[in-house]
Amino acid sequence: MVAEFLGKKYKLSTSEKFDELMKALGVGLITRKMGATVSPTVELTENGGEYTLKTTSTFKNSELKFKLGEEIDEETPDGRKVKSTFTLDGNKLHQIQKGEKDTIIEREFTPTEMKAIMKVDDIVCTRIYPLVQ
Repeated sequence: MVAEFLGKKYKLSTSEKFDELMKALGVGLITRKMGATVSPTVELTENGGEYTLKTTSTFKNSELKFKLGEEIDEETPDGRKVKSTFTLDGNKLHQIQKGEKDTIIEREFTPTEMKAIMKVDDIVCTRIYPLVQ
């Protein structure tokens, strides 16, 4: 990970097909409606080879600690229990969540934004998080 993206905060501004993605994952209607109204802030930090992906919002806060290539237990914001593995490719952080349905999340960091592309089945959800100044 290029150090220039660590410790920066990115806040969700646009989201495409998020409801369809949540529906495919079996997320209930009320949680989907709440999830659609939230604009979380995401921050990635690193300390001694351990990364922390912190997501904060009015709905729920989460903090994932992981090392690249090592599988971890994760409880998603909607309450699903999955196994996640993270890998890094340049400025792209890849996450594979294995659970009832597998999810692939690719977070691409640039100087102005983070773009998260999430895939479940044949659904592709794109969420754009501009850099918070």
